[in-house]
Amino acid sequence: MKITIFWTWYVWLVTGACLAEIWHNVLCIDVDVKKIENLENGIIPIYEPWVEEMVERNFKAWRLKFSTDAKKWIDFWDLVMSAVWTPPDENHKADLRFVKAVAKTFWENINSYKVFVNKSTVPVWTWEACKNIIKDEISKRWIDVEFDIASNPEFLREWVALSDFMEPDRIVCWVESEKAKEYLKELYLPFIKKDVHIFFTDIKSAEILKYASNSFLATKISFINEIANFVELVWWNITDISKWMGLDTRIWHRFLSAWIWYGWSCFPKDVSALIETWKEFGYEFKIIQATEDVNKKQKIVVVKKLKKYLFDLKWLKIAIWWIAFKPKTDDIREAPSIDVIEKLLKEEVWTINVYDPVWLDNVKRIFWDKLRYFNNNYDAVIDADALLILTDWDDFKIVDFDRILLQMKWNVVVDWRNIWSRRTMKEKGFIYECIWK
Repeated sequence: MKITIFWTWYVWLVTGACLAEIWHNVLCIDVDVKKIENLENGIIPIYEPWVEEMVERNFKAWRLKFSTDAKKWIDFWDLVMSAVWTPPDENHKADLRFVKAVAKTFWENINSYKVFVNKSTVPVWTWEACKNIIKDEISKRWIDVEFDIASNPEFLREWVALSDFMEPDRIVCWVESEKAKEYLKELYLPFIKKDVHIFFTDIKSAEILKYASNSFLATKISFINEIANFVELVWWNITDISKWMGLDTRIWHRFLSAWIWYGWSCFPKDVSALIETWKEFGYEFKIIQATEDVNKKQKIVVVKKLKKYLFDLKWLKIAIWWIAFKPKTDDIREAPSIDVIEKLLKEEVWTINVYDPVWLDNVKRIFWDKLRYFNNNYDAVIDADALLILTDWDDFKIVDFDRILLQMKWNVVVDWRNIWSRRTMKEKGFIYECIWK
């Protein structure tokens, strides 16, 4: 099958590479000329384990192609995927301008039957908006071409996106016709043969499913953070409580670890979009609104912990290890570290030293000369008054604590991912603050 995917960023590049891996012919479209040139030369614009090898293998096999020219290619492909970013707009709703732009480009350039598949996370009724755009373009071109619209939400997680695609929990689709259904079945035939659950549902269920899933996972995080806030008052251990709760199969342990707060690229925008969408229908999501409120409160806790030991942060030097929102990615969209840095700058911290294995260029675009950037984690703590841990990379859970203590000016460590042992840190001589244990 011949497939066109609009966008080549993060999970969508993974989607294109994986579809090529299962022997489809895939064309990835992007408006960024430099990015396309880099991809054609084997330079991957994201950090995601094993994706570079898969992209290179399928590009050399001619199953994976890249282009900026939708007009040149779009009519040669059976199925067009809209996989663009839907960031929050100024009112916290999903910004659909990129989705609508793809729908317009789709109709402007097709001359035979195609299936338009939306994979972006979008509010209910977006399919109808796309169909109306396509109908408008029909009237301008004075031609009669058959097409169908489908919805096929993605459930890929950065860092493990490749395995999520190749070994999915489920595949959910909505299609307008039996003909389009056959196209989607052909698309996912290798998974059907492996008995992966593929569900064909109604359009509203397909469009709200991703919002509901992400909002539930965000709710688990805010819930355990609320319990952790109480645990701190009574001097209990949130790690043990989370572990024992997670042993109940009805609750399960995933997303039940207290931490800084949920950030990253999907949860904040999807929670806000769901709240705003349903306000239009006169419904109030009280639980999901509370999830968002708790998350916002968590953002001030890190700086409060620093002030507990250092009082006035003005003129101090703070080191931060790891900036990306999760390990093994360079994505800093909605990363908690960005909020922490902004709050520290407002406190007039003298110097902020930052280190992360893969993110440096992305953060420089935001803060530029406001921070000092290091390629070595130990150099970043030299003469620092405090060290903040904001991402839990496994590679750095074992470090030379004696060297860190020797290099720091003061010995304050705020570990917001619980990667180190309180007992070990106390024995080494650190003033150690972690998450409620």
